[in-house]
Amino acid sequence: MSKLLLASIHDVGPRFEREVDQLAELLSGILGGPKFAMLVVPDHWSEAPLAGNAAFQRRLRDWSDSGVEMFVHGWFHKDLAEHSGAAAFKAKHMTAGEGEFLGLPREVAAQRMDDGRKLIEDAIGREVAGFIAPAWLYGDGAMAALAESQFALAEDHMKVWQPATGAVLAKGPVITWASRSAGRQLSSRMVAALARHALHLQKVMRIAVHPGDTTVPALLESIAATFRAFAARRPAGRYADLLPNAASNT
Repeated sequence: MSKLLLASIHDVGPRFEREVDQLAELLSGILGGPKFAMLVVPDHWSEAPLAGNAAFQRRLRDWSDSGVEMFVHGWFHKDLAEHSGAAAFKAKHMTAGEGEFLGLPREVAAQRMDDGRKLIEDAIGREVAGFIAPAWLYGDGAMAALAESQFALAEDHMKVWQPATGAVLAKGPVITWASRSAGRQLSSRMVAALARHALHLQKVMRIAVHPGDTTVPALLESIAATFRAFAARRPAGRYADLLPNAASNT
């Protein structure tokens, strides 16, 4: 497999339709078409259900038909669990109450994964590409449920892997941006600027954007510059290209 650029739009759903449209237009313009994945939240914070929203389900199918990969991205996205130890640190410092699958027991995690898969696959008329937990955070229960699932792919901050076998398909940090404070905005822009110069040797480069990024012009400028820097030196592909039986690997 040659070098690859994997792009993704997180938190796709009726709650952020305008922001997702803006990000999809930006990425399509740079990458030469809808060469990215969408991470779909079935009911963001219990305020924006995909179920019953025929118009947005049609939009998902249209995107999927155009070649956009669809991932299940939790169910509510919101983390309602109480944490202790390392999980408490992750819940506090790595996300703002968004790590839904960090503290779920296996049975609950498995049910939400299965329900999300059924809902999204019914909408798009094909299998989803995989599962990615909100904030890329997985607790023991989520990992156990994922290993027993039939998802082809999963992803966290540092890798992409096959849940059924545990085989790691890509390594390296995902570039993303944080919009919830001025300090986080600045630090994420600095990291992205460094990555644009330092990570071109990385075989698989993953870049992820979120609806909140659209609220900060400086972040959008950084996002565009980062995608252009990597797209100039490698093709934008699909997560499915990482699978052992993918045509690009043969």
